[in-house]
Amino acid sequence: MSLKLFKKFSFTAGSLGGATIGAAFLMANSSIGPGFLTQTSFYTEQLITSFGFVILVAVILDLGAQLNTWRILTMSEMRAQDLANQLLPGLGFALTAMVVLGGFAFNIGNIAGCGLAINVLSGWSFEKGAILSGAFALLLFWFKEIGKMLDGFTKALGTLKILLTIFIAYAAKPPLMQALHHTFIPEKISVAAIVTIVGGTVGGYITFSGAHRLLDAGIVGEKKIRQVNKSAVGGIVISTIMRFVLFLAVVGVVSKGVVLDKNNPAATVFEFAAGHFGLMLFGVLLWFAAISSVVGAAYTSVSFFKTFHPVIQKYERWCISVFIILSTFIFILIGKPKELLIYAGVVNGFILPLALAVVLIAVTKKRLMKNYQHPLWMQVSGWIVVALMGAMSGMALMDLMK
Repeated sequence: MSLKLFKKFSFTAGSLGGATIGAAFLMANSSIGPGFLTQTSFYTEQLITSFGFVILVAVILDLGAQLNTWRILTMSEMRAQDLANQLLPGLGFALTAMVVLGGFAFNIGNIAGCGLAINVLSGWSFEKGAILSGAFALLLFWFKEIGKMLDGFTKALGTLKILLTIFIAYAAKPPLMQALHHTFIPEKISVAAIVTIVGGTVGGYITFSGAHRLLDAGIVGEKKIRQVNKSAVGGIVISTIMRFVLFLAVVGVVSKGVVLDKNNPAATVFEFAAGHFGLMLFGVLLWFAAISSVVGAAYTSVSFFKTFHPVIQKYERWCISVFIILSTFIFILIGKPKELLIYAGVVNGFILPLALAVVLIAVTKKRLMKNYQHPLWMQVSGWIVVALMGAMSGMALMDLMK
């Protein structure tokens, strides 16, 4: 099964190229960061094989959100905040505030993931690991060829993450048929898990990360529709493979009665499946996931406000650097990496329906879309995502307030 999944992944990656696959991997890496590793382990321990249903729902919602967002932004040739401001003056600033807030929450969690990873690999404190990783992320963004570096960096780390997780899933020997059965017919359903996973994999800035990368690369207009669709679907395929493989790894461990570590649940999965070597693999995988998500969150969050003033665009790298430094500083003050990683997903789950609704309204305005006609079925699918995520986010909020 793992071999077939990897062949499908290889085929999808091979059919894309350059910035197109770079955008796909940027979105996928952002969606399968340390938050997803922690959230998957946390909720799989509660739902066991029924967590497969949560992933299935998340994938369907991903498709509705990502295909709409990427198509609309690249056809309008405007970033989300600029499109929103053209739709209603000031709306882009409000959208930017929401997305940057969500991206900031994510990035604090990503830095927390870096700290967890370094702690596993070296025994250093979470704080030291976070500072070291934040410094590394800053070095990455001071390369001159940031666009090409992002494409190559995200492709390499994305591939390594998938290969390492396939190995652990194989070693964990999960109950495949039971997991498949409960993916479609779950025994238990958790609305909070769905909101958290969707928010963590497609909420907030992640919805726009790949689309903004395509805009930066000049992949815009109706002649590029096929490339945009391939990139969006490619990103979803890559992240879906990773999600299911990680889910199978966790199920293989918790189905044997293993209790996961409360502070670092995903580490238990890798250690049980492959001993000390597995724990070291986890440290490497978590750091790859965390540092690539730091890159994705900082890049996309800053891309939301850099068009507001030429000075911001001129000093984009400085803005990204401040974003990373503040994220690191706040994590050191707060601590609690596991809690930060879970709550970041919830926060961004609330942002998704609001941000997607803005984009879907904008696509109905011909003056903004250069006479592009967005397919009705895509609009309907987008509004279904808005309605479902809006309702589930409200239910999740009520659960949290109890």
